[in-house]
Amino acid sequence: MNRCPITYEDCGEERYSQRGLRLLSRRLTRLEDFPYSAAQQRREAIHRAGRMSIQGVQPKLSAVLNVEAGTFDIVESGGRYIIKPQMSEYPQVPENEDVTMKLAEAAGLEVPFHGLIHSKDGTLSYVIRRFDRAGRSGKVPLEDFAQLLGQDRDTKYGSSMEQVASVLDRYCTFPALEKLKLFKLVLFNYLTGNEDAHLKNFSLIRRDQKVELSPVYDLLNTSIVIDSGEELALPLRGKKNKLKREDFTGYFAKERLGLKDKAISRTIRELEDAYPLWINLLGRSFLSDKRKAMYRELLDRRMRTLELLHR
Repeated sequence: MNRCPITYEDCGEERYSQRGLRLLSRRLTRLEDFPYSAAQQRREAIHRAGRMSIQGVQPKLSAVLNVEAGTFDIVESGGRYIIKPQMSEYPQVPENEDVTMKLAEAAGLEVPFHGLIHSKDGTLSYVIRRFDRAGRSGKVPLEDFAQLLGQDRDTKYGSSMEQVASVLDRYCTFPALEKLKLFKLVLFNYLTGNEDAHLKNFSLIRRDQKVELSPVYDLLNTSIVIDSGEELALPLRGKKNKLKREDFTGYFAKERLGLKDKAISRTIRELEDAYPLWINLLGRSFLSDKRKAMYRELLDRRMRTLELLHR
């Protein structure tokens, strides 16, 4: 019995479930293996890096979905998808990012289409649809917080969560709504071990004449990949580790974001309610049993630290 790498559903003898294919395109009836091995994908990413609009530490490819051929085609411009292959030095990063994004969706955070796809060498690559592209016109206005705070790729860690919060008042159409989203995202990053949420991993997007936080992206449990000894990439209350519930709820949510007790409690409850879904998703994910156990141990420990897991 196969499991669909896009939806985690059982799909019998097929490589993908019908629902998974439809999430990519209503016209898609099959998806062939991506015709590049992980090593070839990494080489292509390096070769094309200077001519593509996506950058970062992980190797990335820009691609379009060729529905007629049932495959992804690599392109240098006009790509609607980003594909990330297996990394040579760090195991199972695509599987890690995919399940972390699914946990975010289960928690009520806005996520773009994402999933895993089979490559020709039997490895899995991570694919995500670009939310900064739309229709035939091309780009949707998007700026990350490094740009908004006058920082760059080299100084993306040189800020704080307080400065991130200040951006919302300055630029968002309805800052109170975005502050609540930010609060949930920061809690989620902490709970899932995302210790690399730097300034370029937060963005504002303009949609329907409204400036708001973009859908989430680049969510990864980095602590089970590289244990930095930190809990957040950007300091909160002047610290990156040994964070407690009060730092998030009392200080950040109430003092810095100005959220009301009712909104804070509702957000906490939503994360508590998502926990059983998270455990199910982790169990069905494509992580190895060892890494599933590592992920679950960290999640449970941090849930208890924030007093969200009462057992």
